[in-house]
Amino acid sequence: MDIEYLVHRTPDVSTYHFADDGTIPNNPVLPLLVYAGALRLPADDPAAGAEAVFAANHWGRRWRDGVYPYHHFHSTAHEALAVCAGEARLQLGGERGVSLAVTPGDVLVLPAGCGHKKLESSEDFLVVGAYPHGQDWDLCYGRSGERPRVLDNIARVALPMTDPVYGSAGPIFIYWHPAQP
Repeated sequence: MDIEYLVHRTPDVSTYHFADDGTIPNNPVLPLLVYAGALRLPADDPAAGAEAVFAANHWGRRWRDGVYPYHHFHSTAHEALAVCAGEARLQLGGERGVSLAVTPGDVLVLPAGCGHKKLESSEDFLVVGAYPHGQDWDLCYGRSGERPRVLDNIARVALPMTDPVYGSAGPIFIYWHPAQP
């Protein structure tokens, strides 16, 4: 599969910073990144296109599914979500976050701790999820007993070595990595 063909070279990137709301910790430093229309997915198997792009950029442990219809987050890994089919409205950042409409070709890059939930979707809604090389995800719900552990975990999650869509020169290096001297 030709990865170059699948990726739009000039991404339309939006960033969202979310504060800890007492339930969902979000990330105290890193913003949620939304790459609107970043992928040109093949009609015959759009998920395979997203998987190929993530694999080429060393984001693994890929899966195909939807987004859970309840608030959750990962404290031990960052996550990339590529919308492959259908459309949905997602709540990001917890109850006080934002509600965004997503469509095929959109990619969301969620920093560890960033809450996400599906509010509504078409029946054919499908995403491919992936995680940076070497990171293993957990599933957290914002329960009080999770709090000290997840805050420590989030603080220890390493920055990805590559952008899930653009590899070594993507938006992640602008918005997540500190400025180089």
